[in-house]
Amino acid sequence: MKSIPRTALIIIIILANIAVDQVTKKMTRDRIEYNETIEVIGEYLILTKVENEGAFLGMGSSLSPTMRKVLLLILPAGVMIALFVYLIRNKEITSMSMVALSFIVGGGIGNVYDRIVYGSVTDMVFIDLQFAHTGIFNLADVSVMIGTGIILVEQFLPKKKNEAPAVQEEG
Repeated sequence: MKSIPRTALIIIIILANIAVDQVTKKMTRDRIEYNETIEVIGEYLILTKVENEGAFLGMGSSLSPTMRKVLLLILPAGVMIALFVYLIRNKEITSMSMVALSFIVGGGIGNVYDRIVYGSVTDMVFIDLQFAHTGIFNLADVSVMIGTGIILVEQFLPKKKNEAPAVQEEG
């Protein structure tokens, strides 16, 4: 069986992350009222709709509109473009790093898209484990966290000598 070319795999991962994020946000916008609480797993997993004009946990929402645009739209868009170009051009990164960075780019694009189209990011998931809880987040945030987690895990894995990328090069 022939493997998927590297660039195609990167694009598939990024588009899948964007699609899952945007579908869940659309469903949230269409079906959940602002600050409505829907218990999915008792009080432990709750869906609620909020529009976040800031960044992580609303940080930056009190910035001036110009600063918000620069720090929460232009800068992240530039970083996502740079990461995408790095992913496509750098054939030396490991498969794990390629997947991780693709998740980060997909999640980042999902939130940048919201800021461009809606002026804010739709968040909807809240987890409360009694001893610890999250802020309200979305699946783009989950993509970024999964990508970051993969990168962290990879740092603790033993390095192989002359490790070559495991994904087929295009040609």
